[in-house]
Amino acid sequence: MPPMDGKTALVTGASSGIGRAIAQRLADDGARVYLTGRREDELRKAAAEIGPAAVAVPCDVSRAADLDRVVDVIRADGRRLDAVIANAGLGVVGSLAEATQEDYDLVFGVNVHGTLLTVQKALPLLAEGASVVLLGSTTGVQGVPGMGLYAASKAAIRNLGRTWAAELAPRGVRVNVLTPGPTATPGIEGLAGLNGMTTEAFHAALADQTPLGRVGRPEEVAAVAAFLAGPQSSFVTGAEYFADGGQVQV
Repeated sequence: MPPMDGKTALVTGASSGIGRAIAQRLADDGARVYLTGRREDELRKAAAEIGPAAVAVPCDVSRAADLDRVVDVIRADGRRLDAVIANAGLGVVGSLAEATQEDYDLVFGVNVHGTLLTVQKALPLLAEGASVVLLGSTTGVQGVPGMGLYAASKAAIRNLGRTWAAELAPRGVRVNVLTPGPTATPGIEGLAGLNGMTTEAFHAALADQTPLGRVGRPEEVAAVAAFLAGPQSSFVTGAEYFADGGQVQV
């Protein structure tokens, strides 16, 4: 029997990249998956490609009203949530001297406040024994020039994961952080352009930072997310799992 057979999952930021791969993996594992994202056309295309187990609900996680609508859709379907994957996030590149209030509001509004709202709004629907997976970043434990706001937002995610694991333990709800390293996603392609590099050259530069000598694939990160979301990790909470090719481990 598939590990998520009969279960229900919510994946934010699922239009493309890692979120899209996680939604696909959970559906393959038997779950009914609710996908959210801001780009409606891309989101609905992703859901159609995943198949009948996927439901697209356009949503900006920084807006409470949008997440209320997501919860209403799930509740109307008569569902409880067995897994919440808070993946939606974004970043800006800029030094300390260049950082603006608008940059701060955007990054922390989506990455931190959006994650808080996602889990908070999902609380009434969480089944006993449910799993919450928060997406971190290797920048959260490094000092990468130009990535200060993004890194700080992801460091905050790590501590929220610890705190919520303690708070939700009496309900049997587990909370863990999944931290990808350099992964071949549209976001990485965008960073390549900002650095004046081709995608191939940027991948090669990132590969040099990992002991495994390559960038990761979204489905490799999704496999770890599926482990944390499913029954195989039933005694794991408050942890941070790195899928980074050893980037910050070796």
